[in-house]
Amino acid sequence: MTLRSLLLDMNSYFASVEQQMRPELRGRPVAVVPVMADTTCCIAASYEAKKFGIKTGTRVRDAKRMCRKLQVIEARPRLYIEVHHRIVKAVESCIPVSTVLSIDEMECRLWDNERTVDDAVRLAKQIKAAIRQEVGEFLRCSVGLAPNRMLAKVAADWQKPDGLTIVLQEELPQRLFELPLRAFPGIGPRMEQRLIKAGITTTQQFCEQTPQQLAKVWGSKLLGDVWWRRLRGEDILASHVLPPELRNEVDAKAVLLRLIDKAAMRLRGIGYWAGAISVRIDFFNDQCWQAQRSLSHCQDTTTLIRAAGKMWKEKPPGTPLKVGIVLSDLVSGHNVAQPLFEEDRKLNALSEALDELKQRFGPQSVIFAEMRGSQPVDPKQAAVPTRIAFNHIPDISGGTKRQKSSQSQATPLASRELLEQMAALLDPLEPPPIDDE
Repeated sequence: MTLRSLLLDMNSYFASVEQQMRPELRGRPVAVVPVMADTTCCIAASYEAKKFGIKTGTRVRDAKRMCRKLQVIEARPRLYIEVHHRIVKAVESCIPVSTVLSIDEMECRLWDNERTVDDAVRLAKQIKAAIRQEVGEFLRCSVGLAPNRMLAKVAADWQKPDGLTIVLQEELPQRLFELPLRAFPGIGPRMEQRLIKAGITTTQQFCEQTPQQLAKVWGSKLLGDVWWRRLRGEDILASHVLPPELRNEVDAKAVLLRLIDKAAMRLRGIGYWAGAISVRIDFFNDQCWQAQRSLSHCQDTTTLIRAAGKMWKEKPPGTPLKVGIVLSDLVSGHNVAQPLFEEDRKLNALSEALDELKQRFGPQSVIFAEMRGSQPVDPKQAAVPTRIAFNHIPDISGGTKRQKSSQSQATPLASRELLEQMAALLDPLEPPPIDDE
């Protein structure tokens, strides 16, 4: 029943701001345009105008024919930005805003004491009331509550205006079957055509595909897996049942960190960033413990390991049987601003350099110290073993063979040069700790 994301979508934002600021427009069909010309298009329409079929993108000339009493208003961008900041302030009087997605959309991550249906609904209603009281009664919003951001966005679009929709994990994916394919962020006209060519014409068919089938549509095994999990309220996850010799605190943590290392490399491989990491431990007494930590969106291994290390300190005592991690609140790199701080940029560059080393010399060629545990490092007997899928044979040669080519190619960095570049990314007197105090 866990709800992790609350997404707020302002309804007909530009038109609603105009109706709030100009009482004479309230209850009347309004279209906001970039310039006063019949040849341009509407960039927003009030719900009164939408009843006549007018929507974003409708040509003004056509809109006037569709509704003779239409009020055409020239856009006031500065005003919309000012009101946006007032809305953010009102929302943050109830809960911190995790991510501003656009001028009329924002996401709030729910903490442990806010994730039950009753608590999340109460919070959503508080947000709606705060916006009405602090900004204006004509500024309505739809709120979506769901296990991840994508589904929260879908939920927010489900009921407009002034909607409040909840999507529970136990309802998935069946709850989504009634929606059109285009209801999902990331599926536009071109992607929809690719799905149709693959014989997927309904959301039910979409949800019933296996990760392998989705991988064929997207042309990526990792993206196929990401979409399959998103539709079920999950994100990138990895888990491992510990063999008897590793069922102790030191080695269990080492395995956990290796899982993070592999998951982070997958994350970078598909160009996504994570906004949260969860850690789970199953103990021998049939008990389990889990914790989650929100992050500024990142994809570097060091930041994720540091967050996991802090959570590890909070775990209860016991003999671990299984460890697992989940990277959630995934966002495409196209929607993430580049890090502002030099340290964050260095950590990203370090992770990319480590990825290059592992691709060239094998996955166990470079590891963080705590990934060793109490066992000697042996690539052939790693705690997180190599598995062979039916349709893919992994490279376990420890390196990448150079391909012969008649064309001139740039000489790759020698391993010493690459290690020197990595060292330059870190302060030699103060290496990044695995566990931050």
